[in-house]
Amino acid sequence: MVSETIDRNDRFRGILDRLATKSIDDYYNPYRLFEWPDRLDEDMWWMSPELTTTYGTKWAETLTPQQLHTLSKHESINFYSLNVHGIRELLIEVVGRIHTAGFETPSEFFHHFIGEENEHMWFFAEFCLRYGGRIYRQPAGAEGAAPSPKIQSLLVFARILIFEELVDHFNSAMAVDERLHETIRGINRIHHQDESRHIAFGRELVDLLHQDLRQTATEQELDDISAYLRRYMKHSFDSLYHPQVYRDAGLEQPHELRRALMESPARAEAEQRTFRKTAKYLERTGLIR
Repeated sequence: MVSETIDRNDRFRGILDRLATKSIDDYYNPYRLFEWPDRLDEDMWWMSPELTTTYGTKWAETLTPQQLHTLSKHESINFYSLNVHGIRELLIEVVGRIHTAGFETPSEFFHHFIGEENEHMWFFAEFCLRYGGRIYRQPAGAEGAAPSPKIQSLLVFARILIFEELVDHFNSAMAVDERLHETIRGINRIHHQDESRHIAFGRELVDLLHQDLRQTATEQELDDISAYLRRYMKHSFDSLYHPQVYRDAGLEQPHELRRALMESPARAEAEQRTFRKTAKYLERTGLIR
């Protein structure tokens, strides 16, 4: 059993009931919801320019508008590919815990979570394959030892939360960006609607798992968790900088370009903007020391 803290928490039960009701009220059929044009115009923004990896760097000034539009197409395909891979991981982890000891209370909401995330994975994959002809492969994730089931579960749900908050930062911006095609705005809008519930759930669950762990964890274990989450945040953001994206966009020396963009001050500023709310939450709860 992971913890009795979750099962005893009446506030958490109340939040789960409200989120489950909202999931039911907001339910939609993704297979009927979206209209998929045969093609999308190549000469347009496929991602808000402020979210692209060249924003704020010299490349945003030296590349032609056509090159920037092409790059935004492939960066958007990479972003949705990240969603496909991230959702696959979180589904495996959540399915492995539903209706198991220690997770009795959130299991009812897990059903909504699993169903919604499976549908998200479908429409992100559909976009990638229709308009990009591929789902980009991703590098291996940040690894770390998990010496106990409690630590393992905390890291799993903290990773899910970090991933969802990164994605939602992009979704919420692109959902309302009129420079983007309605199909692009639409998938970001509907994902943001669902992720707002998942993030609310994730923050509550991670906080409860952390509270329970602190009762028995050593200072070294807590330090290791903090260091692991910092590495995971960096790894997650680094995944947006994909050399194959630059190659597919027709840019020369893609690996050297990635390295230069990663070393740019704009990259650090972009990561800080993206994880501003996430970092505040992790620091406030003591997960990051």
